[in-house]
Amino acid sequence: MIQTRRQQASQWLQQLYLLGPALLFFTVIVLIPFVMGMYYSFTDWNGVSNEVTWVGLNNFATIFTGDEGFRNAFVFTLKFTVTAVILTNLLGFVLALLLTRPLRTRNALRTIFFLPNVIGGLLLGFIWQFIFTKGFAAVGDATGIGFFNLPWLGDASTGFWGVVIVSVWQGAGYLMVIYIAGLINIPGELMEAADIDGAGFGQKLKNIIVPLIMPAVTVCLFLTLSNSFKVFDVVYSLTRGGPYNSTEPVTMDIYFEAFTNNRMGLGAAKALLFFVIVAAITMLQVMLTKRKEVQS
Repeated sequence: MIQTRRQQASQWLQQLYLLGPALLFFTVIVLIPFVMGMYYSFTDWNGVSNEVTWVGLNNFATIFTGDEGFRNAFVFTLKFTVTAVILTNLLGFVLALLLTRPLRTRNALRTIFFLPNVIGGLLLGFIWQFIFTKGFAAVGDATGIGFFNLPWLGDASTGFWGVVIVSVWQGAGYLMVIYIAGLINIPGELMEAADIDGAGFGQKLKNIIVPLIMPAVTVCLFLTLSNSFKVFDVVYSLTRGGPYNSTEPVTMDIYFEAFTNNRMGLGAAKALLFFVIVAAITMLQVMLTKRKEVQS
């Protein structure tokens, strides 16, 4: 009995030794700031002074009744998320279908399509800002094609699509890798049997491929939903929310509220509300797509 307790204590010490540093950093960097943010969301702290006044639910009342900027930012974020999630997943899935075929250059193509995901968001935004303002203009002047002469970052509608293009270009290659992992795990016997039965590509896609890669779909939808809702760096470097705040996401509205307007309490309240909304949507998505997964 004593030996068993000593073994258990030794195992706990080993686990604490291995997990302790990670748990400590998680607590200090994530958990404590999250709890402090929850507290500050009920205050009018300006982020600088030592005076913190408890205001209860006043910040949340301000968000729901008098903060038009937050509502506009949320509408943009919702539109951007729906568009980016659909297009990024479609493009990633199509690339995965193409690059699981017996092509000589498929490994090189996989690397090429994955590379945009390696580039940091801020750097990516500056690169595409140059492409939209200088590169497209040069191509438009040389070819006379109106598409390249559009005011990509100077108009609300084209600015929205500019942000979408950059986001899809960056994320599709990463989803492609996940979809490829799902596609190569489909049993070849099922595809051969479908070919023998005379099933077309559409039938195989609907009845075999999509049902069997639903775990990959669950992961990809979760990643694109959470990343699209939290988009900040690409938009900040590409448009900085312009023109006239038409491409300002919720994350940027929270950032400006807390660090530019020096209303940390209100910014923390927006962040907490946004966290609850995103968590609820992503949990609902995972639940719905998990139900469609084929049980082995």
